[in-house]
Amino acid sequence: MHMLTSIRTSNGKIEIIDQLLLPHTTKYVEITSIEQAYDAIKDMKIRGAPAIASLASLAFAAYIQNGLDSAQPPAFLLSPESLSAQVIHKLDYLSGARPTAVNLGAAIRRLKAVLQSSINAGKSVGLIAADLISEGKLIADEDFDRNKKMAEHGGEWLAELDRGSGGSGQELNVLTVCNTGSLATSGYGTALGLITHLHEQKKLGKAYYTQTAPYHQGSRLTALELKTMQISSVMICDTMVGSLFQHHKIHAVAVGADRIARNGDTANKIGTYNAAVLAARHKIPFIVVAPISTVDLDTPDGSSIPIEHRKPLEACLVRGAVHPFEFDVEGKVRQETVMITPSGLEGIYNPSFDVTPAELITAIVTEKGVATRKEGETSFDLSGVV
Repeated sequence: MHMLTSIRTSNGKIEIIDQLLLPHTTKYVEITSIEQAYDAIKDMKIRGAPAIASLASLAFAAYIQNGLDSAQPPAFLLSPESLSAQVIHKLDYLSGARPTAVNLGAAIRRLKAVLQSSINAGKSVGLIAADLISEGKLIADEDFDRNKKMAEHGGEWLAELDRGSGGSGQELNVLTVCNTGSLATSGYGTALGLITHLHEQKKLGKAYYTQTAPYHQGSRLTALELKTMQISSVMICDTMVGSLFQHHKIHAVAVGADRIARNGDTANKIGTYNAAVLAARHKIPFIVVAPISTVDLDTPDGSSIPIEHRKPLEACLVRGAVHPFEFDVEGKVRQETVMITPSGLEGIYNPSFDVTPAELITAIVTEKGVATRKEGETSFDLSGVV
């Protein structure tokens, strides 16, 4: 089964697929500096908490490697002290690209911990640099395997839940929000990975997904991934979730996460909270699927999660292919950005994320397993899955 790839590397070269051009144009962009990685993350050429962390880590590792490969070593490689100062400066810079996605912060903390450990061990500047490069690559490499694990945990848990309530554990219909597949990770995906696992095990009925305005990650990216994998699917507008639940059998809602607080409150793409409220009303299980790195035990609850607000103008614009299709001299579909609102609007509310309270979540899945709330409790004990 063919899957799309958000990041590809070869012989030290890092390329990302420009997700702003999808689904009509597939263009890989080379990332040759930490600054380019920062801009790609900030501008959402790459998005999805795990993919952001992977790109930042790979770009950082490449920066250190390029320094080692230089004929004239840069000043920051002259001593452990100068390396430490430069590493902390660059990592702190990267951390500001997307503040809500905790995976990026987790990756940066890992790299800083390796830096400190290597310095404390009395290693030479060359060995410290090698340790940092190795850790940066490892952060990206380990993503695929853990995604497969959590997808299996979540998919099989849902099938068993359905069987326990008198169902067959087959033909399961699952709604998802935003894009949480291979384009949002280093491969396979989180919530969309759960759907992919059910499909591979022949337990999936249909995958449903919201368009996810204003960036339309659902209609642009999830649609493309499901179509590429030939998974039976149905797109709905964000405002149609309630109607879908009223008129169709939906066995679960599965979403990803950008940050999970210690009590289980979960920040995810805007519109997730709406779906959770409606799922609770219709008694539909609501599942959060995310790696351990997304769980922030230092944040007690959702009220402490920083919520990124995007530029107001972004809520007024839509980019897509001209229809009927027009092609340029290279045979590529012509795309345009159009404004769908009156110009000069003064009042625009445009948060990128919302927070779903733990009491609306049925299960939280990581690569270590599935956590559920105890009867009558409104928060999670996540100790068994982190």
